[in-house]
Amino acid sequence: MKKKVVIVGGGLAGMSAAIRLSADNYQVTLVEKGERLGGKLNVRQGLGYKFDTGPTVLTMPWVFEKLFQTVNRNIHEYIEMVRIEPQWRTFFEDGTTIDLTSDLPAMLHELHKVSPEDAKEFFQYMHYCSNMYEYSLKGFFKKSLSGLNDLRMMHSVKELLLMEPMKSFEQTNRKYFKDKKLQQLFNHFITKTGSSPYQAPAALSQLAHIQLGQGIYYVKGGMYKIAEAMEKVLHELGVKVILKSKVTRLVTKGKRVSSVKLETGYEIEADLVVSNLEAVPAYNTILKDFSESKNASKELEKFDPSLSGFVLLLGVNREYKHLAHHNFFFSEDPKKEHQQLFDHGLPADDPTVYVGISSKSDRSSAPEGKENLFVLTHVPPLKKGESWYTMNEGYRDLVLTKLERMGVEDLRKHIEFEHSFTPNDLQSLYGAQGGSLYGVVNDRKRNGGFKIPARSKVLQNLYFVGSSTHPGGGVPMVALSGQLTADLILEDNMKQKRYII
Repeated sequence: MKKKVVIVGGGLAGMSAAIRLSADNYQVTLVEKGERLGGKLNVRQGLGYKFDTGPTVLTMPWVFEKLFQTVNRNIHEYIEMVRIEPQWRTFFEDGTTIDLTSDLPAMLHELHKVSPEDAKEFFQYMHYCSNMYEYSLKGFFKKSLSGLNDLRMMHSVKELLLMEPMKSFEQTNRKYFKDKKLQQLFNHFITKTGSSPYQAPAALSQLAHIQLGQGIYYVKGGMYKIAEAMEKVLHELGVKVILKSKVTRLVTKGKRVSSVKLETGYEIEADLVVSNLEAVPAYNTILKDFSESKNASKELEKFDPSLSGFVLLLGVNREYKHLAHHNFFFSEDPKKEHQQLFDHGLPADDPTVYVGISSKSDRSSAPEGKENLFVLTHVPPLKKGESWYTMNEGYRDLVLTKLERMGVEDLRKHIEFEHSFTPNDLQSLYGAQGGSLYGVVNDRKRNGGFKIPARSKVLQNLYFVGSSTHPGGGVPMVALSGQLTADLILEDNMKQKRYII
């Protein structure tokens, strides 16, 4: 008889785990409280404008290729991936602009315009980042890791030392680049994990290789097409998907989950449960009977939520010819910005602002002659009892003023569609701790740069997937999280069988 798996939450990680487990003869039921699957990868439309409301960049497409191959399918028959160049267009307060590109000779030229001395170090830096990525292929991307002991089993002592565990992300970049603008530029790669470059481990320098060495992609028709493709596969595999159904409790017998209880009172029997709801919110809600347990408290206390975000979706009745698909408007003092965000828990008074315009690559995203601006500013996660609703208007003005000052002329005058998302919305819609965008932070001192273990230390048949678990946040990482946790479940099942025999 097939084992019954219930997956709580239909984000990319939950769907990934569902696909992977269904391929290994599990009977899978996926329960999602929202009206559609995809989690933070979602979509909003209005007045002819179409916006991806979550992730806007796809890297490491091999993660999805591998996932679809496990069920004998080709991801490229479901979605069309388009490579984006330039990858980023970056703007500084003094008028300097730098285009990031995977054409490395062209990238070298861009760096040379800013600092000929630093440009000489670029290929050596990329070699370093490539090595970090190769180490990750051997361990970090291969297995669900719960900490340093797991990593030690997959690497020699020499390799572990070469990964420079005592060095921070920022220290690595400072070693290769002396120019402050270039330091800020390369430090910004780590913000895709919601972490600080001053606290994240050097091993994450691989992010530069993942982007510059392998390229970034957009999905034709919008990033939400990824979720639609995965949902289609789920239905083809016979996975039962239940939408608009909130899970209120995991019912337990002893140290095992026996069923999943919905808001309606209906219970779904389970041999094992996979939670796509982040671990900390899960223990505070559907596992509140266990939230004070010694094992849970000890495990979770070292994991702080990552940065949240303040998002503006702006439909504008003109085109900004000087902007690219992906744009960053940097702060003038990055150290002060990081201190405000991470040390003081305050929104930066001069934030770095991201503006994504998918209509640059996909005209179906906006009416002719108009553009769809996805504006994201990182802000601290909500503290207990805190609300962003009193800050919305003031921070909106701060962001728009910065953009207009840095070259997005008369932006306010051209807005004809607008919608916003705050940390409160992210927390309410997706159950994210404090409205976190990327799960928990990578902090080499507090948690060794690791995420929350996928296998629960409190309940024997409970597992976690998503941005708060290994390998972390971002589209490919959460999708890989689902696959690696599914592999862990299969491994545990084999061990149980051997023990019984």
